[in-house]
Amino acid sequence: MAGSVISQESGDGFVMYQGDCVEVLASLPPDSVDYSIFSPPFASLYVYSDSPRDLGNCKTHEEFYEHFRFVVDGLMRVTKPGRLLSFHCMNLPTSKVREGFIGLRDFRGEMIRLFVEGGWIYHSEVCIWKDPVTAMQRTKAIGLLYKQIKKDSTISRQGIADYLVTLRKPGTNPDPVTHTPDDLSLPTWQRYASPVWSDIRPSRTLQYRSAREEKDERHICPLQLDVIERCIHLWSNPNDIVLSPFAGIGSEGVVARQMGRRFVGIELKQSYFDQAVRNILRAKEEQPTLVEPPVEAIEAAE
Repeated sequence: MAGSVISQESGDGFVMYQGDCVEVLASLPPDSVDYSIFSPPFASLYVYSDSPRDLGNCKTHEEFYEHFRFVVDGLMRVTKPGRLLSFHCMNLPTSKVREGFIGLRDFRGEMIRLFVEGGWIYHSEVCIWKDPVTAMQRTKAIGLLYKQIKKDSTISRQGIADYLVTLRKPGTNPDPVTHTPDDLSLPTWQRYASPVWSDIRPSRTLQYRSAREEKDERHICPLQLDVIERCIHLWSNPNDIVLSPFAGIGSEGVVARQMGRRFVGIELKQSYFDQAVRNILRAKEEQPTLVEPPVEAIEAAE
């Protein structure tokens, strides 16, 4: 096993690595991944673990982006030519305590610039609608409070949407992703093709699924299953290898396995890694598939 991997678990159609994604990506075969989907850590917004390798523990935004450039390069190396990568994010609210002012930081735009500077092609983008009332109730943001318009509405603002940004590695895709009307109908494609997705169910996440046990680890902001399903359906073939460098509790892995794709996940935090393995194994029990495991990825870390 490569020295960069703390531990490894594999099963039918998946492998999970516990370790720093930059180091693990360097141990995977080049041009081996068909599609990647993930939520990157939000710079300076959440503390995920106490590890100095954790991107969420960078002291400044500049340090975060310097660290994340290694992730961009690693993803470029392992992705097949012409294939895609999608990341899910939101713009970040600033505060008087951290930045000295209340406003927004263009995290989405800064992430896009990092990938483009790393050689990726900016392929597409979707704005995912979020309920401002729910956001107000959860965050108590002054800009969303109704009473603020009575005081000074120049402080009032709209809610913060989620974004799904997709990038493409230059080159010709060796394995075209094809669909038939039975697999992807015209009405479904029209819904996928919309630049705004207003039908994503925010509460349909892995940690709220019916099989979740009370003792299971909760992830701070898991990616919605609707988003993962839509992307894997549109941009990958059955049996393709789907990668998540920030696997968390395994949302991308569960959907990939249920949809007949192979999965490679990387997670640094021990409790998230353990929960991801349990969730992916449970997904296999719920919906068996006849898919071979990602042998190349497993061999690379041995």
